[in-house]
Amino acid sequence: MEITFKKLRVFNLVMGFFHFIQGLIMLFLATTVIQKIATFQPVIVQNYLTFVLGEGLVLTSRELFTLPFGIMVSIFLFLSAIAHFTIAIPNKTFAVYVDDLKKGINKFRWFEYALSSSIMIVLIATLFGVSDIASLLLIFVINAIMNLFGLLMEQMNSGFEKGKVKWSPFVFGAIAGVTPWIAIVLYMFGSGGIADAPWFVWAILGSYFVFFNAFPLNMIFQYLKIGKWKNYLYGEKTYIVLSLVAKSVLAWLVLFGAMQP
Repeated sequence: MEITFKKLRVFNLVMGFFHFIQGLIMLFLATTVIQKIATFQPVIVQNYLTFVLGEGLVLTSRELFTLPFGIMVSIFLFLSAIAHFTIAIPNKTFAVYVDDLKKGINKFRWFEYALSSSIMIVLIATLFGVSDIASLLLIFVINAIMNLFGLLMEQMNSGFEKGKVKWSPFVFGAIAGVTPWIAIVLYMFGSGGIADAPWFVWAILGSYFVFFNAFPLNMIFQYLKIGKWKNYLYGEKTYIVLSLVAKSVLAWLVLFGAMQP
């Protein structure tokens, strides 16, 4: 079936509704139905050094705020819905979307990914025990930078010819993308109780590993012009499908992970 800009507009609208409906369901569950999710609010702290007489510098922490976990998971999905609606509904933004696609670029995708996926990885990090505000801020920013490298990859290779692709943004983005997960895994292994890790830990890690690799593979297929990926619009549609599946699976895993002991 031929992929047209008109069909992509409708597809974005449909995907936006799927994200929005899931976000509403999660918000309802997290605020009214499942009390355990509503009460799960990790405490975010600030670690700092203070001088104690006779002991010298001592690492101290203070509580800053609690994170409304269930609400944040729903916001993760609402952001994706807003991005799809922004593309599909206003004529001006859809015209920008079409013009960019003709050049092999989608700015809306990368800016939305930079925000929504960074929120999700921060939520995952808190499930694994990361509570320091500085660490969470770094995880958020580095993950956002990974996605902005995706935008840079498209901008640098706009109108590219096969065999003349500039891969440096892809490589730098991969390095940035894996770094937050190294930090999260360090927290996970730091407990020493890997054998006792609950099911959702392995489900989140496994799911994220699969989807983490699916997105760059889609980009590789686009730039190598493999099969249907010779048409940039096929890769665009694949990104949209991957986004819905990945975000849905991770959002529900993370939400119900908050219910575990």
